[in-house]
Amino acid sequence: MRALTFGFSPCPNDTFAFHALVHGLVPAPFAVQPVLLDIEELNRRAQAGAFDLTKLSVGAFAAVGDRYRLLRSGAALGHGVGPLVVARTARPLADAVRGRMAIPGRDTTAFRLLRLAAPSLGEVVEVRYDRILGAVERGEVDAGLIIHESRFTYADHGLVKIVDLGDWWERETSLPVPLAGICARADLDADLVAAAETAIRASVAHAFAHPEASRAYVRAHSQEMSDAVCDQHIRLYVNAHSLDIGDDGLRAVSRLAGTTLAR
Repeated sequence: MRALTFGFSPCPNDTFAFHALVHGLVPAPFAVQPVLLDIEELNRRAQAGAFDLTKLSVGAFAAVGDRYRLLRSGAALGHGVGPLVVARTARPLADAVRGRMAIPGRDTTAFRLLRLAAPSLGEVVEVRYDRILGAVERGEVDAGLIIHESRFTYADHGLVKIVDLGDWWERETSLPVPLAGICARADLDADLVAAAETAIRASVAHAFAHPEASRAYVRAHSQEMSDAVCDQHIRLYVNAHSLDIGDDGLRAVSRLAGTTLAR
């Protein structure tokens, strides 16, 4: 049986959604070799076509050119799921972005949304997503662009929300926020890609039907997150769009990415 490399993040939404596929709990005509990396590292490696299947930020689609094609299953998008800008004190967004801002990566969807909402940026510093809150709290940067579980914990660091970029996007477009999708390398056989899409959808469905089955796998990769934060994370980012991105989802991806990677 052929083995496919599958790059995804160690965040609870991904380990929850893809646990069944990785562990052979759903039918697939291939085995999976999982590679768990931070989303910005996945974005970078996709530029060289590193993995057969990979999670990609929608903001990175243009950078990978024609190397990958978006699958309809496994996506992370929806309503109320957008990245946040946070700081130590409340201020208008225009003021917050004039200073030194920590971002989780230049190819992330979060940074693409920030540039659309606030084109006049000051200095930006790339910081791994889970270190941004600490950098803002310590005053190493003036503001931070946060993603993933940080949206649930920023107040614990004494920080305040400047803007929810997901809310901004939804007001501007009336579309869901397209954060990331699962993509297949463009040189893979079409039948194999179709089978991968079906298997990923089955894995997400299995996760919904057996939510406790992946608990140990999720906890093994969730660093210091509490069970409550893990559950919030999963509920927010794994939803109906993860089973099938839907027509609205494809329109959102095409609008934000501006590339034919969305099919």
